[in-house]
Amino acid sequence: MTIGFIFFCYLALLICIIGVSRKIVQYWQTPAPLKIPIAPAPLTRTGVFMRMAAEVFLFKSLFRASKWTWFFGWIFHWALVLLFIRHLGYFWPGDTPEVLLKTESFKYASFPLIIGLMGLLGRRIFVDRVRYISAPSDYLMLILLIAIGASGMLMTFALYYPDMGLVYSFAEGLVTLNWSELPSEWIFLAHIFLAFTLIAIFPISKLLHAPGIFFSPTLNQVDNARKKRHISSWAMQKETDKEIFIEQNSEKDE
Repeated sequence: MTIGFIFFCYLALLICIIGVSRKIVQYWQTPAPLKIPIAPAPLTRTGVFMRMAAEVFLFKSLFRASKWTWFFGWIFHWALVLLFIRHLGYFWPGDTPEVLLKTESFKYASFPLIIGLMGLLGRRIFVDRVRYISAPSDYLMLILLIAIGASGMLMTFALYYPDMGLVYSFAEGLVTLNWSELPSEWIFLAHIFLAFTLIAIFPISKLLHAPGIFFSPTLNQVDNARKKRHISSWAMQKETDKEIFIEQNSEKDE
Protein backbone atom coordinates (compact mmCIF):
# COMPACT_ATOMS: atom_id res chain seq x y z
CA MET A 1 0.00 0.00 0.00
CA THR A 2 2.83 2.39 0.82
CA ILE A 3 4.44 1.84 -2.58
CA GLY A 4 1.10 2.33 -4.30
CA PHE A 5 0.39 5.63 -2.53
CA ILE A 6 3.92 6.91 -3.18
CA PHE A 7 3.55 6.16 -6.89
CA PHE A 8 0.11 7.80 -6.94
CA CYS A 9 1.41 10.95 -5.21
CA TYR A 10 4.27 11.40 -7.67
CA LEU A 11 2.01 10.66 -10.63
CA ALA A 12 -0.52 13.27 -9.45
CA LEU A 13 2.21 15.88 -9.01
CA LEU A 14 3.68 15.09 -12.44
CA ILE A 15 0.28 15.41 -14.12
CA CYS A 16 -0.36 18.70 -12.32
CA ILE A 17 3.02 20.25 -13.16
CA ILE A 18 2.91 19.24 -16.84
CA GLY A 19 -0.74 20.17 -17.23
CA VAL A 20 -0.50 23.57 -15.58
CA SER A 21 2.74 24.41 -17.41
CA ARG A 22 1.13 23.51 -20.72
CA LYS A 23 -1.89 25.71 -20.00
CA ILE A 24 0.28 28.65 -18.94
CA VAL A 25 2.24 28.40 -22.20
CA GLN A 26 -1.06 28.26 -24.08
CA TYR A 27 -2.35 31.33 -22.23
CA TRP A 28 0.92 33.16 -22.89
CA GLN A 29 0.86 32.43 -26.63
CA THR A 30 -2.83 33.21 -27.17
CA PRO A 31 -2.97 36.48 -29.16
CA ALA A 32 -4.93 39.46 -27.86
CA PRO A 33 -5.60 41.47 -31.02
CA LEU A 34 -8.04 43.89 -29.39
CA LYS A 35 -7.99 46.23 -26.42
CA ILE A 36 -10.77 44.86 -24.23
CA PRO A 37 -10.12 45.94 -20.62
CA ILE A 38 -13.20 46.12 -18.44
CA ALA A 39 -14.12 49.76 -17.81
CA PRO A 40 -13.29 51.76 -15.83
CA ALA A 41 -9.80 50.54 -16.70
CA PRO A 42 -6.43 51.89 -15.49
CA LEU A 43 -4.37 54.04 -17.84
CA THR A 44 -0.93 52.91 -16.60
CA ARG A 45 0.89 49.66 -15.86
CA THR A 46 0.99 50.62 -12.19
CA GLY A 47 -2.77 50.95 -12.28
CA VAL A 48 -3.06 47.52 -13.88
CA PHE A 49 -0.90 46.05 -11.11
CA MET A 50 -3.07 47.62 -8.41
CA ARG A 51 -6.22 46.44 -10.14
CA MET A 52 -4.90 42.88 -10.44
CA ALA A 53 -3.87 42.91 -6.77
CA ALA A 54 -7.39 43.98 -5.79
CA GLU A 55 -8.84 41.12 -7.82
CA VAL A 56 -6.46 38.48 -6.47
CA PHE A 57 -6.54 39.44 -2.80
CA LEU A 58 -9.93 41.13 -2.38
CA PHE A 59 -12.06 39.69 -5.24
CA LYS A 60 -13.14 43.24 -6.05
CA SER A 61 -15.28 42.52 -9.12
CA LEU A 62 -17.01 39.61 -7.39
CA PHE A 63 -17.82 41.90 -4.45
CA ARG A 64 -19.57 44.28 -6.82
CA ALA A 65 -21.46 41.47 -8.55
CA SER A 66 -22.70 39.42 -5.57
CA LYS A 67 -22.00 40.07 -1.89
CA TRP A 68 -22.96 36.55 -0.75
CA THR A 69 -20.89 34.83 -3.42
CA TRP A 70 -18.00 37.13 -2.56
CA PHE A 71 -18.30 36.30 1.15
CA PHE A 72 -18.31 32.52 0.70
CA GLY A 73 -15.61 32.59 -1.96
CA TRP A 74 -13.35 34.97 -0.05
CA ILE A 75 -13.40 33.08 3.27
CA PHE A 76 -12.86 29.78 1.44
CA HIS A 77 -9.82 30.99 -0.46
CA TRP A 78 -8.15 32.64 2.52
CA ALA A 79 -8.85 29.63 4.73
CA LEU A 80 -7.24 27.48 2.04
CA VAL A 81 -4.12 29.69 2.10
CA LEU A 82 -3.82 29.36 5.90
CA LEU A 83 -4.26 25.59 5.78
CA PHE A 84 -1.69 25.32 2.99
CA ILE A 85 0.83 27.19 5.18
CA ARG A 86 0.02 24.90 8.10
CA HIS A 87 0.61 21.79 5.96
CA LEU A 88 4.02 23.02 4.80
CA GLY A 89 5.45 21.89 8.13
CA TYR A 90 4.62 18.27 7.35
CA PHE A 91 6.60 18.29 4.11
CA TRP A 92 9.51 20.49 5.22
CA PRO A 93 12.76 18.51 4.99
CA GLY A 94 14.92 18.58 8.10
CA ASP A 95 14.22 20.91 11.00
CA THR A 96 10.94 22.77 10.62
CA PRO A 97 11.37 26.58 10.61
CA GLU A 98 10.22 28.37 13.74
CA VAL A 99 7.56 30.30 11.81
CA LEU A 100 5.88 27.07 10.70
CA LEU A 101 5.90 25.74 14.26
CA LYS A 102 3.65 28.65 15.25
CA THR A 103 0.84 27.78 12.84
CA GLU A 104 -1.09 25.52 15.22
CA SER A 105 -4.00 27.99 15.38
CA PHE A 106 -4.32 27.83 11.58
CA LYS A 107 -6.13 24.51 12.00
CA TYR A 108 -9.28 26.47 12.88
CA ALA A 109 -9.30 27.82 9.32
CA SER A 110 -10.93 24.51 8.39
CA PHE A 111 -14.23 25.86 9.76
CA PRO A 112 -14.48 28.88 7.42
CA LEU A 113 -13.18 26.60 4.66
CA ILE A 114 -16.17 24.26 5.05
CA ILE A 115 -18.60 27.16 5.54
CA GLY A 116 -17.39 28.82 2.35
CA LEU A 117 -17.58 25.60 0.34
CA MET A 118 -21.06 24.77 1.63
CA GLY A 119 -22.20 28.27 0.72
CA LEU A 120 -20.80 27.95 -2.81
CA LEU A 121 -22.40 24.51 -3.19
CA GLY A 122 -25.73 25.81 -1.92
CA ARG A 123 -25.53 28.65 -4.43
CA ARG A 124 -25.22 26.18 -7.29
CA ILE A 125 -28.12 24.11 -5.97
CA PHE A 126 -30.64 26.77 -4.96
CA VAL A 127 -29.98 29.76 -7.25
CA ASP A 128 -31.83 29.05 -10.50
CA ARG A 129 -29.61 31.01 -12.89
CA VAL A 130 -26.46 29.45 -11.41
CA ARG A 131 -27.90 25.93 -11.38
CA TYR A 132 -28.83 26.32 -15.06
CA ILE A 133 -25.22 26.93 -16.14
CA SER A 134 -23.60 24.48 -13.69
CA ALA A 135 -21.97 21.36 -15.12
CA PRO A 136 -21.49 18.10 -13.16
CA SER A 137 -17.80 18.92 -12.80
CA ASP A 138 -18.68 22.11 -10.91
CA TYR A 139 -20.43 20.06 -8.24
CA LEU A 140 -17.65 17.46 -8.26
CA MET A 141 -14.96 20.03 -7.47
CA LEU A 142 -16.92 21.44 -4.54
CA ILE A 143 -17.81 18.01 -3.15
CA LEU A 144 -14.18 16.88 -3.47
CA LEU A 145 -12.94 19.96 -1.63
CA ILE A 146 -15.55 19.47 1.09
CA ALA A 147 -14.51 15.82 1.48
CA ILE A 148 -10.85 16.83 1.82
CA GLY A 149 -11.69 19.47 4.40
CA ALA A 150 -14.06 17.20 6.33
CA SER A 151 -11.56 14.32 6.50
CA GLY A 152 -8.90 16.72 7.74
CA MET A 153 -11.24 18.05 10.43
CA LEU A 154 -12.05 14.52 11.57
CA MET A 155 -8.37 13.86 12.12
CA THR A 156 -7.85 17.17 13.91
CA PHE A 157 -10.95 17.61 16.06
CA ALA A 158 -12.78 14.24 16.23
CA LEU A 159 -10.05 12.11 17.87
CA TYR A 160 -9.34 10.11 14.70
CA TYR A 161 -5.66 10.82 15.19
CA PRO A 162 -3.23 8.99 12.91
CA ASP A 163 0.30 8.23 14.07
CA MET A 164 1.80 11.72 13.64
CA GLY A 165 5.33 10.36 13.64
CA LEU A 166 4.51 8.23 10.59
CA VAL A 167 2.67 11.17 8.99
CA TYR A 168 5.70 13.45 9.28
CA SER A 169 8.07 10.71 8.09
CA PHE A 170 5.90 9.82 5.11
CA ALA A 171 5.31 13.43 4.04
CA GLU A 172 8.98 14.39 4.43
CA GLY A 173 10.01 11.24 2.60
CA LEU A 174 8.02 12.31 -0.45
CA VAL A 175 10.20 15.44 -0.65
CA THR A 176 13.56 13.91 0.25
CA LEU A 177 12.97 10.60 -1.62
CA ASN A 178 13.74 8.84 1.66
CA TRP A 179 10.47 6.95 1.69
CA SER A 180 8.97 5.54 4.88
CA GLU A 181 5.95 3.53 5.92
CA LEU A 182 2.49 4.96 5.28
CA PRO A 183 0.15 5.43 8.29
CA SER A 184 -2.57 2.78 8.12
CA GLU A 185 -5.49 4.78 9.58
CA TRP A 186 -8.34 4.87 7.06
CA ILE A 187 -9.11 8.56 7.63
CA PHE A 188 -5.55 9.57 6.74
CA LEU A 189 -5.57 7.33 3.66
CA ALA A 190 -8.84 8.88 2.51
CA HIS A 191 -7.56 12.41 3.15
CA ILE A 192 -4.32 12.04 1.23
CA PHE A 193 -5.98 10.11 -1.61
CA LEU A 194 -8.60 12.83 -2.09
CA ALA A 195 -5.99 15.59 -1.86
CA PHE A 196 -3.74 14.10 -4.54
CA THR A 197 -6.76 13.28 -6.69
CA LEU A 198 -7.57 16.99 -6.64
CA ILE A 199 -3.96 17.78 -7.58
CA ALA A 200 -4.13 15.36 -10.53
CA ILE A 201 -7.35 16.79 -12.00
CA PHE A 202 -6.42 20.42 -11.33
CA PRO A 203 -5.09 21.07 -14.88
CA ILE A 204 -8.37 19.94 -16.51
CA SER A 205 -10.74 21.70 -14.11
CA LYS A 206 -12.13 25.19 -13.67
CA LEU A 207 -9.70 25.59 -10.80
CA LEU A 208 -7.28 26.81 -13.47
CA HIS A 209 -8.71 30.26 -12.87
CA ALA A 210 -5.92 30.50 -10.28
CA PRO A 211 -3.14 31.07 -12.87
CA GLY A 212 -5.57 32.07 -15.62
CA ILE A 213 -6.62 35.34 -13.98
CA PHE A 214 -3.17 36.81 -14.64
CA PHE A 215 -3.59 36.23 -18.39
CA SER A 216 -7.09 37.71 -18.68
CA PRO A 217 -6.94 40.56 -21.24
CA THR A 218 -9.99 42.16 -19.62
CA LEU A 219 -7.92 42.73 -16.47
CA ASN A 220 -4.25 42.93 -17.51
CA GLN A 221 -4.53 45.48 -20.33
CA VAL A 222 -3.84 49.22 -20.07
CA ASP A 223 -6.66 51.36 -21.45
CA ASN A 224 -4.46 53.46 -23.76
CA ALA A 225 -5.97 52.58 -27.14
CA ARG A 226 -6.39 56.29 -28.00
CA LYS A 227 -2.74 57.06 -27.27
CA LYS A 228 -0.93 53.98 -28.49
CA ARG A 229 -1.80 51.53 -31.23
CA HIS A 230 -2.37 48.01 -29.94
CA ILE A 231 -1.30 45.30 -32.35
CA SER A 232 -0.13 41.75 -31.68
CA SER A 233 3.12 40.39 -33.10
CA TRP A 234 1.40 38.09 -35.60
CA ALA A 235 -0.75 40.95 -36.90
CA MET A 236 2.31 43.18 -37.21
CA GLN A 237 4.07 40.45 -39.21
CA LYS A 238 1.10 40.25 -41.59
CA GLU A 239 1.17 44.00 -42.12
CA THR A 240 4.92 43.89 -42.79
CA ASP A 241 4.48 41.05 -45.29
CA LYS A 242 1.68 42.99 -46.98
CA GLU A 243 3.81 46.12 -47.31
CA ILE A 244 6.70 44.10 -48.77
CA PHE A 245 4.31 42.47 -51.24
CA ILE A 246 2.94 45.87 -52.35
CA GLU A 247 6.45 47.30 -52.79
CA GLN A 248 7.56 44.30 -54.87
CA ASN A 249 4.53 44.59 -57.16
CA SER A 250 5.09 48.34 -57.54
CA GLU A 251 8.66 47.77 -58.63
CA LYS A 252 7.51 45.21 -61.21
CA ASP A 253 4.93 47.63 -62.63
CA GLU A 254 7.58 50.33 -63.00
